Amino acid sequence: MAADCASPVLSNTSVSQIENEPLGEGFHAVERDPSSWASTLPAKQGLYDNEYEKDSCGVGFICHIKGEQSHKIVSDARQLLCAMTHRGATGADSRDGDGAGVMTGIPHLFFKREAERDIGCELPEPGQYAVGNVFFKPNDPVGLQKQQAVFSKVAEDLGLRVLGWREVPTDGTILGPAAASKEPAILQPFVVLRSSYGDGNTARNGAFDATHFECQLYILRKHATHSITLSKGFYVCSLSSKNIVYKGQLSPPQVYNYYHDLNHVLYRSHFTLVHSRFSTNTFPSWDRAQPMRWAAHNGEINTVRGNKNWMRAREGVLASSHFGDQLDLLYPVIESGGSDSAAFDNVLELLTVNGVLTLPEAVMMLIPEAWQGNDIMEPEKKAFYNWAACLMEPWDGPALFAFSDGRFCGANLDRNGLRPCRYVVTSEDIIVCASEVGAVFIPPEKVVSKGRLKPGRMLLVDTGEGRIVDDKELKRNTARKQNFASWIETHMILLPNIVKRVMRSQSVSPTIDEFSLSTDPKLLAFGFTVEQLNLLMIPMVTDGKEALGSMGNDAPLACMSTQPRLIYDYFRQLFAQVTNPPIDPIRENIVMSLEAYVGPEGNLLEMKPEQCHRILLKSPILSMQEMNAMKNLKYAYPTWPSVTIDITFPKEHGLPGYKLALERVCSEATQAIEDGMKVIILSDRAVGPSRVALSALVACGGVHHHLVTQKKRAKVALMIETAEARDVHHLCVLLGYGADAICPWLIMECIHKILREGLIKDQQTVDELVANYRHSVDGGIMKVMSKMGISTLQSYKGAQIFEALGLHAEVVDICFTGTASRVQGATFDLLALDAFELHERGWPSRETIIPPGMPESGEYHWRDGGEAHINDPFGIASLQDAVREKNQAAYEAYAKNANEQATAVHLRGLLDFRYESTTPIPIEQVEPWNEIVRRFVTGAMSYGSISMEAHSTLAIAMNRLGGKSNTGEGGEDAERSQVLNNGDTMRSAIKQVASGRFGVTSNYLADADELQIKMAQGAKPGEGGELPGHKVSTSIARTRHSTAGVGLISPPPHHDIYSIEDLKQLIYDLKCSNPRARVSVKLVSEVGVGIVASGVAKAKADHILIAGHDGGTGASRWTGIKHAGLPWELGLAETHQTLVLNDLRGRVTCSD
Repeated sequence: MAADCASPVLSNTSVSQIENEPLGEGFHAVERDPSSWASTLPAKQGLYDNEYEKDSCGVGFICHIKGEQSHKIVSDARQLLCAMTHRGATGADSRDGDGAGVMTGIPHLFFKREAERDIGCELPEPGQYAVGNVFFKPNDPVGLQKQQAVFSKVAEDLGLRVLGWREVPTDGTILGPAAASKEPAILQPFVVLRSSYGDGNTARNGAFDATHFECQLYILRKHATHSITLSKGFYVCSLSSKNIVYKGQLSPPQVYNYYHDLNHVLYRSHFTLVHSRFSTNTFPSWDRAQPMRWAAHNGEINTVRGNKNWMRAREGVLASSHFGDQLDLLYPVIESGGSDSAAFDNVLELLTVNGVLTLPEAVMMLIPEAWQGNDIMEPEKKAFYNWAACLMEPWDGPALFAFSDGRFCGANLDRNGLRPCRYVVTSEDIIVCASEVGAVFIPPEKVVSKGRLKPGRMLLVDTGEGRIVDDKELKRNTARKQNFASWIETHMILLPNIVKRVMRSQSVSPTIDEFSLSTDPKLLAFGFTVEQLNLLMIPMVTDGKEALGSMGNDAPLACMSTQPRLIYDYFRQLFAQVTNPPIDPIRENIVMSLEAYVGPEGNLLEMKPEQCHRILLKSPILSMQEMNAMKNLKYAYPTWPSVTIDITFPKEHGLPGYKLALERVCSEATQAIEDGMKVIILSDRAVGPSRVALSALVACGGVHHHLVTQKKRAKVALMIETAEARDVHHLCVLLGYGADAICPWLIMECIHKILREGLIKDQQTVDELVANYRHSVDGGIMKVMSKMGISTLQSYKGAQIFEALGLHAEVVDICFTGTASRVQGATFDLLALDAFELHERGWPSRETIIPPGMPESGEYHWRDGGEAHINDPFGIASLQDAVREKNQAAYEAYAKNANEQATAVHLRGLLDFRYESTTPIPIEQVEPWNEIVRRFVTGAMSYGSISMEAHSTLAIAMNRLGGKSNTGEGGEDAERSQVLNNGDTMRSAIKQVASGRFGVTSNYLADADELQIKMAQGAKPGEGGELPGHKVSTSIARTRHSTAGVGLISPPPHHDIYSIEDLKQLIYDLKCSNPRARVSVKLVSEVGVGIVASGVAKAKADHILIAGHDGGTGASRWTGIKHAGLPWELGLAETHQTLVLNDLRGRVTCSD
C-alpha cells in the first residue's frame, strides 16, 4: 500500500527563519505575491497589457515503443526540433529565439557519472532519485545560496534530501542580446527519499515507495516556489524521478548547442518530446518556453480566464487522502501570471500526482472530445465524459497537447481538430509524432504505419506495456473503470423532473399583470424601447432567429451616450483573430453544446457517484415556469434548498443605496451557502414605485467574484431572474460573468402581451412564441461563443470574454475582476444615476405629462430627440447638395456637422491639438495636398455588396488621386485593368484575400500593388459574410468564379489559417505569387490586438490595418454590429505602442 503523503507535517517555522535572514537582491518573503511569469514581460503600460500575450508552436515527440533507451532518440529529436523552426520565430535579432526545449526521460548512466564527479554522491537505482532543472537569478551568488538553503530545508521537512547541486554546462555565446540579458543561472538538484537513501554518500537501499516519492517532489516544488517566489528569478523547469526538461529562450537550432548535456553519448532516453514557440512578443522570457513539466502545447486555450477562476473556486471543496493536510501547501494550484499552457500544466500535474486518474485519463477530463451531440458514441464512454463534465469544464480552444510522465507518451487533439498532428511508426518500434510530415527522415521501407490524429482523438504509447494503445481501447477501458452510467442515472437531476415534482404540490404558472405594452411601467423602468421591441424582439419571437442589420454602427458608445444605458452596453465582445480561429456554429454544430451542470460540485480529487449529483440544464435560458420551480426546489429535492435574494433597494436610500445593495446581496449570498443552500437566485421581481433595481449584471458579477475569492463559488448554483436582460448580448454578458441560468422574465411577460394584443399575425400559441424566443437566443449565444472559438457553454460560462469600455476601475475590480477596462468612466454612482433615471420614467416621483408608451431611443436608427448618429439627415442632405450642386457652402456645413457628431459619438472626437504648444511653420514647408491624398485608401467593399457602378467609380477616383481602392472579398474582373479611352482605369490597387477566396486567381494576385489578408471585419469580427443567391448575378458569379443564383458564404475562419504560423505561411505564399506587392493583414480593434499585430509583424507582413467596430456591412446580426470590436483609435494606439515595445515598429506600416 502506498505511503500516506500527508506526513510528515512541514515545519513552517524553520522555513521562515531562513526567509527572514537578509537574502540578497531577488528574494522576498512567503506572504508576497508568488507571481513570476508576468515579471519576465514588460509591466502593463499605456494600452499594452502582458496578460494578453499569445503564442503558437510546433510540438512533437520520438519514442521507443518498448521503452528502450538510446542516445539516438535524443539526437534524432534534434532533427525533429529543427524541422519545426518555421513554427517558431525570432525577435529583432535572429539569435533571439521565442523559446524552445526538450523533455526526456532521466538518463541514469549520464547522471550517475555526473553526480559522482560533481557532487561526490552515488545515485541509487533509476526511479529512486529525482533530478530537476532550476532557473535562478543570474549574478546573485548570495541570493542563490539562500534560495538553495530554503529549497533544501523544505525538502528536509518533507522527508527528502538534496544530495547536491550540479551546474548545468551551457554556451551563452550563441544567445542574442535579449535572451542573454535574462539568461538565468541553471542548476540541477539531486533529490532522494531520506528514509530510503540515508544520510551518507551512498544509498543504503531502504524501503522505497515511488508514489510517495513523486508526491513529495510535487509538494517540494510547489512549496519551494511559493516560499522563494517565482517573481525573483526562481523557476523549476522540472523536478521528477521520471523526466527532465531542458528549455530556454532559444531558437530550435540553439537548444542542443546551448545545453551540452544533450549531446553526450551517455545521455540516453526512451523518449524525447520537443517544442518550438512562436510568440507574439520579443521580450526575454526563459520560463515561458516549453515543454512544461508534463506537457507541451500548440494552440490557445480561449477560456483560460474562466478555467482559472473555477479552479480557484474549487480549492474550497478539494480534499485528498493522498495529500492530506499538505494540500494547502499546493495552493494556488494555478500559479498566477502564467500562460494558458502553464495553467493547464498546473492542473494536469495536480490530477496526475493525486493518483486517482492516470495522465491520459486526466487529459481526457480536461480536453474531452465532442460527446454531447454524438449519437453514435458508445454509452459507456459518453457516461464517463458526463461524469467528468460534472467536475470540470473543458479547457476549450484549438490545442494539440503532447505529454509524458515517463511511462506514457502521447498527444491529444482538441474537439475541433484545429491543430496539425501526424505520426509514423517504424519497424524498429520507433514512433515519431509531430506537427509536420517528414520532420524526421525515415526510409520508406521501415514505415509500418502512419496517419494523422483526428479531432478529439488521443495517440498514446504505453512504454510500460511496450505498445501503442488505440484511442478506442484507451477510452473504453477508462469508461469501464466505474459504472458511470449508473452514477448518472441515479444522481443526475434533470430540469423537467424538477418541474414535474414541484407541480405536485406547488403552482409554477406565471401570473401576467393587466398592463398593456404601452402602459407597463416596468418596461420603462428597465429601458425597453419601441425600437428594441419592433426591430429585435418581434423577429426573435416570430421567426426564432436573431434580427439582421446593416450599414454598421454610427451611434455613440455607451460611455458617451446622453441617454441612460444599461451596463451591458459598456461591454464589448472579444473574438478570435490570427492566433486562433473562430468556428462556424452552424456547420460545426456537432461539436458545440449549450448543456451545463449547475449546483454544488464534488471533490475533483476523488471518484465517487455523488459527484454526479448536479442539475443538468440543456439551455441556460429558463422559462418563468422553470424559474418558479427552481424557487420551490426543496419540494422536489428536500436536500437541495434554494433561496431567492432580492436585488432591489428602497428608493429613499438614493445613489449610495446602489453600492450598499450590492454589499448586502454579497453578504446574503455567503450566508446562504453557510445555511446549506444549494441554489441562489438573484431576483429583481420586487421592483416597484418605492424600490429600485440593482443591475442584474452588477449583482451577478459581484456575487460571483465575491464567492470565487472566498472559494465558495463551487458550492452553489447562481441563477438570475431579471427584467433587464432581453437580447443575446445581455444574456451572454451574464453568462460570461458567472450566471448558471437566466430567466428574462419581463421579455417573457412581453411575449404574452404581444399575443394578447394581436401583434403577431401568425396563429401561434404563447408556448410556441416563447420557444421561438428561446431558440433564437440559444442560437445567438452559440454564435457569440463561436466568435472566440469556444465550443461549449460550460467553458464559456465565467470566462469573461469581454472588454469593458468606459467603466471605472471601482466597478470592474469588485464585479468584473480581471476584465480589461482601459478607458475609465462610469462609477457606481453614475450607474445608480442611470438606474434612477429609468426608474423615474416608469414611476415618476411627481405627476408629469409624458407621451404614452415606450420611447423611441434612436439607438438603431436616427430619431429626432434620440441618440446622436454620425449619419444624421442634415449631414446626408448637406453632402448630397455639395456633391450634386458643387456647393462649397453645403460641403462646409457637412464638414462642420460631421466634426460635431464625431465629438458626440467617437472617442477620437474628444481629442484635440495642443495649439498653444505648437510652433507654426510656413505653408511652403507643408506637404502639398496632391501628395497627402496618395495615402488615401477606400474601405474594402466587394462587388456584390455594392454595384459595379459604385465599385468602379471608387477605383477611378482613387486612381486619379494616386490613392488606392480595395476590391473587398468579391474579386475583380481582369478587364478592369485595361486603360479606358480617357486615360482612367477601373483597376483596384489593393486586392483582398478573404476566407471565401472568391475571385482569387493567379492573375488576380499578380495584378495587385497590395495584397490584403482579411482576418476580421469591423462590423462583424469573428463572423463570415454572406451574399444571398438572388443577388449573385451572372456578372458577380463570373467575377467570383461561382454559379449564378447560388448563395455565397465566406466562413468565419480562413480554413488554412488556424494559427499565427499558418498566417506566416500564407504571407510567404502571397509574396511568392507577387514579389512586388506589399502584403497587408487586416485586423479588428480589441484588447490585445497590438500583441497580435506584433506576431503579424514577426510573420513578415509589410502593413497592418486596424479596423474599428463601426465598419459597414451588407448584413449581420445586430448583436455583432452593436457589441463586437472596439474603436480603431484604441486598436491603432495599442498596436503602435506594442510594436515599439517589441522593437518591431520599423518592420511594418500601420493604418486604420
